[in-house]
Amino acid sequence: MNGRYGKVFKTHLFCTPTVVSCDQELNQFILQNEDKLFQCSYPKPIHGILGKSSMIVVVGDTHKRLRNLALTLVTTTKSKPSYLNDIESIAIHILSSWKDKSIVFFCEEARKFTFSVIVKQVLGLSPDEPQTSKILEDFLTFMKGLISFPLYIPGTSYAKAVKARARISFTVKSIMEERRRKHGEDSAKQQQKGDHFLDVLLSLTNLSEDEKVSFVLDSLLGGYETTSLLMSMAVFFLGQSPSALQQLKQEHEDIKAKRNKDEYYLSSEDYKQMEFTQNVINEALRCGNIVKFVHRKALKDVTFQGHLIPAGWKVLPVFSAVHLDSSLHDNALEFHPWRWENQSQMTCKKFTPFGGGSRLCPGFELAKVETAFFLHHLVLSFRWKQEGEDCPIAYPYVEFPRALPLEIEPILMESSL
Repeated sequence: MNGRYGKVFKTHLFCTPTVVSCDQELNQFILQNEDKLFQCSYPKPIHGILGKSSMIVVVGDTHKRLRNLALTLVTTTKSKPSYLNDIESIAIHILSSWKDKSIVFFCEEARKFTFSVIVKQVLGLSPDEPQTSKILEDFLTFMKGLISFPLYIPGTSYAKAVKARARISFTVKSIMEERRRKHGEDSAKQQQKGDHFLDVLLSLTNLSEDEKVSFVLDSLLGGYETTSLLMSMAVFFLGQSPSALQQLKQEHEDIKAKRNKDEYYLSSEDYKQMEFTQNVINEALRCGNIVKFVHRKALKDVTFQGHLIPAGWKVLPVFSAVHLDSSLHDNALEFHPWRWENQSQMTCKKFTPFGGGSRLCPGFELAKVETAFFLHHLVLSFRWKQEGEDCPIAYPYVEFPRALPLEIEPILMESSL
């Protein structure tokens, strides 16, 4: 991936002088020196949509406080049987709706799944509740505006997104007020026993109301779009690799065979057995590059291996360039899950699909659990092949233009549904 100007070069992007890094070592240096030499620096229009209290844009102590909360919630959530049961129940519900269909648009189905999971976990709402559909409608408008030209004129995608965020905020605040009335203003202990993020948020006194609302929106954003794209990438690449699909299916058949017939739900122990599934997920992340780069700026003049990065300049560490660098990954453009055997994602410096350093995505493990559980039931329940041409493109975020249409066929004798 050596570009015309080398792996590190200067240019002018987002209306500011910029250093672009496609170099693994410099990218790691940038990520590991957050708030020391570099700082998160997303364009101001993004702030206008996400809000000033969003964990994605805040820096310093505020970011640390919000991220620690996120880590606590994620750690608590992923160990709860109720969370794993919810994931599986929703996956089975989605796949059951395919039984009379010959073609499905997988990206749409994946979004239904991830939105249902995150809304249930964060707000305690089921997919069929009126508030859920209201939030989803506004959230789709919000997502379109997030990647639009930042022109605040009535009717533009950007203006619609700002208004949609305000409506989502109002809905979330209404749910919070309703939950407070249900629990009582002073029953913090009771609230902390709740199964959802919101119950814990309401019991906290060190967060403002705006920070709580922004935290909910960040959770919805992280748990909806990126997770559904990861699922779509995995299905897309598996469709092009029959050997990988066959090994994945065998792994899940073995897991199903070992389970007690009286056990309805997958467990955390079952998840630990999904070793090849993890390889498939890692390879889908490496090849798919859902997060291609992040925005940083230099807090002071920085010199790294002869490269000067002036204070105040924007810095873009490009993860996709490293992931597809043939000097770091053999046959880098090939989907080859076996390359991850005996490798740890967390210690692999050439693999940063969820960022790194103090801004490593706190919910990355939840995304992998959801993808693994959905794949379990998908490969045991259906055969599929892609209908027509559809490849992921960056626009500027990754998407499938045709929503990844699949021709599906139930596996009647072996169905896990």
